[in-house]
Amino acid sequence: MCGIAGILGTNLKNGSTIQLMLEAQKHRGPDAMHFWNGGKVVLGHNRLSILDLSEAANQPMTSHCGNYVIVFNGEIYNYVELKKELASYSFSTTSDTEVLLAAYMHWDAKMLDKLNGMFSFAIWNKKEHTFFAARDRFGVKPFYYTFFENQFYFSSEIKALFAAGIPKSKNQKVWANYFTFGTYGLPNETFFEGVQQLKAGHFVKINFSDHGDFNRVQPQMWYDFPERILKMKQLPKEVLKQQYEELLEDAIQLRFRADVPLGMNVSGGLDSSTLINVVQRKLPSQKNMEAFTFYCNNATYDELPWVNELMRTTSYSLHKVLLEYKEIPALIEKVSYYQEEPFGGFPTLAYSLLFQAASQKGIKVILDGQGMDEAWAGYDYYHNKSNSVIQGVASSPVRPEVLVSEFRDLAMEEVYERPFDNDLQNLQYRDLFYTKIPRALRFNDRISMMHSTELREPFLDYRLVELAFAQKEEMKFKNGQTKWLLRDLVKDYLGDTVALAPKRALQTPQREWIAQELKPYFSEKIAQFSKMDFVDKKQVDAIWNDYLNGNQDNSFYLWQWVNFSTLSEF
Repeated sequence: MCGIAGILGTNLKNGSTIQLMLEAQKHRGPDAMHFWNGGKVVLGHNRLSILDLSEAANQPMTSHCGNYVIVFNGEIYNYVELKKELASYSFSTTSDTEVLLAAYMHWDAKMLDKLNGMFSFAIWNKKEHTFFAARDRFGVKPFYYTFFENQFYFSSEIKALFAAGIPKSKNQKVWANYFTFGTYGLPNETFFEGVQQLKAGHFVKINFSDHGDFNRVQPQMWYDFPERILKMKQLPKEVLKQQYEELLEDAIQLRFRADVPLGMNVSGGLDSSTLINVVQRKLPSQKNMEAFTFYCNNATYDELPWVNELMRTTSYSLHKVLLEYKEIPALIEKVSYYQEEPFGGFPTLAYSLLFQAASQKGIKVILDGQGMDEAWAGYDYYHNKSNSVIQGVASSPVRPEVLVSEFRDLAMEEVYERPFDNDLQNLQYRDLFYTKIPRALRFNDRISMMHSTELREPFLDYRLVELAFAQKEEMKFKNGQTKWLLRDLVKDYLGDTVALAPKRALQTPQREWIAQELKPYFSEKIAQFSKMDFVDKKQVDAIWNDYLNGNQDNSFYLWQWVNFSTLSEF
């Protein structure tokens, strides 16, 4: 996992500009930093060495014929298998980057369907003066771009675009939606005006010789998830269990491929338990694994009893990372800088400490359990007819009444595609491509990369997601149990206590700490927020006082206010 950046244009200063862009995101790849200047295009790369640690695998990488140049962020997990299909190409490295480049040369854009991995990459064709860039199916790896002064800029982090001199201006509509509905923007949007994302499962191709206006560039979809699902069969229970188990084991084994030490984040839940169980059974004997979990010394929230019980079944070392309230202010400041946009609350801060601990122990690759709930319909609101996008909240998580009417009027409730004939799959689709997964992947990418560690999410292997998603509702929810088929599959390995345990949201004492130990810090930040010209100060003060007096069902709206205040400082 790395950082990529580039500029399409003929400004003579682009060579020095790309260096500023790479410097801004150097935490993504501290092992090497290089750029290539082709006159009409400049490509840059920050390298975090995971496969083939030699300098030969540095990027930008040029093909043997000298015509193609690539910068790539991510991992192609099935690169070994693809390399066999590309036997006619004379490989000079053992990296997945060279396999990706050879695959594009051989199959052009059609090679995207062959890739199993997380990726964003860009390739320049010198002879044809064409630029090609693509993003993986679910958008695990970021790709931001903008148009400025008749040039096209792209990067892995938004701060790299600002380092290039792109004007920094808030996207008022996205912010209004965030405060009004709790959403984080559509798949192509960011919280900054003029800065866009390449959508998950899309590519863009630019012909420089006749591009005209770069603003007319139109991304194209290469991964049509609904079409693939509608072609899949709903399987009988036993057949489904067998196929899913085989794919699950293969997905995890593919993610063992690395030339550096491996680790994993664990909690006491079903997903994490399933992951560590397969790792224990399938990890090659020559590889070791270390596990990380966080706790807050609060019995109401900590999962340590379940984690300790789980880890007793393995031989792996468990590193317990303590999150203390006194760390929160400094963590908010630090993590906000790397996130750039609004992010999850205290759990995200705690999660960042796991990557810090892993990095300090020399571990560069971490496995995680993200994605199972969306594929198997594991959230409560899938089954209680709620239209919520937040798990386990009884009251409204947002308080739009604090916005002045002119700003609130900018908010427009987002409309999501409904490509399926049932509410359950449409909700799952919303979470996979619009809400839950896009924001979680962005949070996780930033907190892993701020500590120069690579996060791998085997449950988001597209084969697993498609197979689970396509099944009928009774395979996902039955006898009051969510993720029913998955629970039935793993109970032989994990036992009923884990397999049948209800879902526990990853939590911290956020509500309590805000009202008590962190009251001075939050009071200061909320006072700062109340002075914004789009905010009604009296409403903010009234709601904050109401919270302090005991109305503490949720604290998401308070987090929003503090998050905004902190992000505005950068």
